[in-house]
Amino acid sequence: MTTLHSSLGPNPRLVRMFMIEKGLEEGRDFTRVHYDIITGQNRQDAGYMGKNPQGTTPTLELDDGTCLTESWPICEYVEELHPAPNLFGETPLERAEVRKWVRLFDQEVVVPMTMGFRATTGRPMFEPRMTVVTPEAGAELFALADEKWRMFDSYLGGSNHIALGRFTFADLIMFAFANFGFTVGWKLPEGTDNLARFVETHNHRPCAVIWTMAE
Repeated sequence: MTTLHSSLGPNPRLVRMFMIEKGLEEGRDFTRVHYDIITGQNRQDAGYMGKNPQGTTPTLELDDGTCLTESWPICEYVEELHPAPNLFGETPLERAEVRKWVRLFDQEVVVPMTMGFRATTGRPMFEPRMTVVTPEAGAELFALADEKWRMFDSYLGGSNHIALGRFTFADLIMFAFANFGFTVGWKLPEGTDNLARFVETHNHRPCAVIWTMAE
């Protein structure tokens, strides 16, 4: 059976949310192995490092031993195997539109937000295992991410969907990283009422249960 190597953090939870949206169930459609990233278990486990030399999570291990890494490609792979309900677009044009928004969000929000977290709130965990910027630079990165969150608030406008007028992976990644922020003490920036509505709306989706589960 396919195995999802998982942990705390927005990217593993993004994949688990995607599985739920696809109607895939842990134990029936895939097994899940959890790693304690707080203690660095994933990078100390020789077996796991053999599957993913970077030591990051998630990793999707297929029945033939092939290991896929990085949350976005994993979700696209699952989408091709389970095309309904569609979350990446049904036509080349729709897929391009969804990927445009995902890449923009990844570059403009995810990168500065996660780098800011590693250098500030998450510094005790990350500094011993990777290069992080200074706390001052981390604060600036958090502020930059907040600026881009405001940009996405304006793009949302009165809609609860950033692409195609329906729920897609672009919405899912935005929702996942907002929830990640909430778990580390971050709050939506002032003046982002559209994002607040967006989060509240999608809090009622079945996949939102991931953010209430103990690990």
